[in-house]
Amino acid sequence: MTGEVCGRVGGAAPDKRGRAMHRPSVPKDLDHPERLWARAATLAVVAAGVDDGDEYSWSRHGLRCENDGGSYWWRLQLFEGGRALLCGQDSDGSYTHDGGRQIDFLAGGPEWLPWERLRQDAEGNLFGFVYWWQDGAWARAPYPAKMPDDGLAMAMNWAAPGEAAIDKLVEDLVARTETEVDPGAAVRAFLAAAAARTVGPADLAALLGAVCDEDAWYDVRPDAALAFAVRLGLTAGDRGGMPVAS
Repeated sequence: MTGEVCGRVGGAAPDKRGRAMHRPSVPKDLDHPERLWARAATLAVVAAGVDDGDEYSWSRHGLRCENDGGSYWWRLQLFEGGRALLCGQDSDGSYTHDGGRQIDFLAGGPEWLPWERLRQDAEGNLFGFVYWWQDGAWARAPYPAKMPDDGLAMAMNWAAPGEAAIDKLVEDLVARTETEVDPGAAVRAFLAAAAARTVGPADLAALLGAVCDEDAWYDVRPDAALAFAVRLGLTAGDRGGMPVAS
């Protein structure tokens, strides 16, 4: 099943270089999962290389991010056959109940989803959004008509299509430093290498050099960043069945 795409509630003005996310979000607010994976992995390898930022972990359930202040979490998982799952919650933006009852974020989900884990998360009231990708499109469960927001835009404002979303990713990465290097060019170059699964030491050195401050209190660990990039498959030239985004 593809789920129901709800109409616009609230909303936002579109950016000239890309669409703004609706509130609550709709499936078309999300970019291709291959591009999302490259962005998420870029954030993760930088976090692995420095002690300043969110915590990322990798397991059979995908790539998971936990905000260091507890404001949000999300998990992105790619599956064989070009399928993907994105779920998470924002403590301020996600409305998980309607009329006192918990919203069913899994309604209409396809059979291939990791149902045991998802049901455990649902029972723990951990969801603010759940989106799945199959047959070339994102989908989600229908939302109540008066639901203010699902928190996706607040937790992952870099997940939208367009260059404006990349700018937000760059802003997140360079929030810790001032640099004379053009961070946008360095981040975009790394994203291209991550999407192609051709990341090497030179790519990571350029990325960390653009977004990390040499005089900061934290240590920069390129070896740790590269090791995490290897675990995420960014160096293997293998997309695990996910078609390349055009």
